[in-house]
Amino acid sequence: MIDTILDYLSNSSAIAILVLVLLSIYLVTVFWIFIYRLLSLNSFIVNEKKSLESLTSRNTTVNPLSSLYKCSNGSTSKHILKACEISIIKDASFGISWLSIISSTAPFVGLFGTVVGILESFAKFSSHSKVGFSIIAPAISEALVATAAGIFVAIFAYTFHQILVRKVYELNTYIKAQAEILIAKG
Repeated sequence: MIDTILDYLSNSSAIAILVLVLLSIYLVTVFWIFIYRLLSLNSFIVNEKKSLESLTSRNTTVNPLSSLYKCSNGSTSKHILKACEISIIKDASFGISWLSIISSTAPFVGLFGTVVGILESFAKFSSHSKVGFSIIAPAISEALVATAAGIFVAIFAYTFHQILVRKVYELNTYIKAQAEILIAKG
């Protein structure tokens, strides 16, 4: 397997290698953003859920670990709570748009690598008077690796984006519910 990869890379052009390196950077970035954001969002959600449960119980106090409580400094002003909601969601969703950008651009980066690979193959075969399918097919399949890599990266980026957007929505729900309770009690 590693010999095949090394053989592929040694026979690839600089553009193909550049495309694969860029897609590798994309993939690492996608996983880094996903893991970091997922862990932080889960932490936010746990704190906001506890705070909401505290507000709806007989205790009727806000959890001091709540982001809404920290931001508003205990204020029940509708305007301050709304500003805090916006600020918290903005901070919680930081970096998630990069997943959307990567999921959109990765297939095009891969396609670019494929087109360049096919053009290089045709240029290489132009000096031959007769070229059969058995010679063209391997060159084309090697060029298609870049498109496959781009689609592979895009699948993870899109999936992770959707998961994190759902987590941000869940967080937003807890924050809005707390704000409404605090405004009603205030």
